[in-house]
Amino acid sequence: MKKILIAAIFGLFTANMALAADAACDAKAAEKKLVGAAKTSFLKKCNKDSAAASCDAKSAEKKLAGAAKNSFIKKCNKDAAIAACGTAAVEKKLAGAAKNSFIKKCEKDAAV
Repeated sequence: MKKILIAAIFGLFTANMALAADAACDAKAAEKKLVGAAKTSFLKKCNKDSAAASCDAKSAEKKLAGAAKNSFIKKCNKDAAIAACGTAAVEKKLAGAAKNSFIKKCEKDAAV
């Protein structure tokens, strides 16, 4: 039970960070006056970069080094991608099989 609660809190924290990154990236895209495919591509890269920077900051905060740091960053980036995919599914108002399919594809695309 305690592990589930900790995982839920971490998930909410990660989702909040993803939303903040989305807002910052949206503002940058608007500033650059991007539309269509260019905006989509920019937002995807911007959100991925901001998540990576966040994970680097967390690892530095925990004073990790070597293999522990690499493992932590890899897991952190994966968790951030999962949270971002879940957030995107909610924004698109998907449910059931459509939501599961979207999240699965989103996570696969994020891993690449």
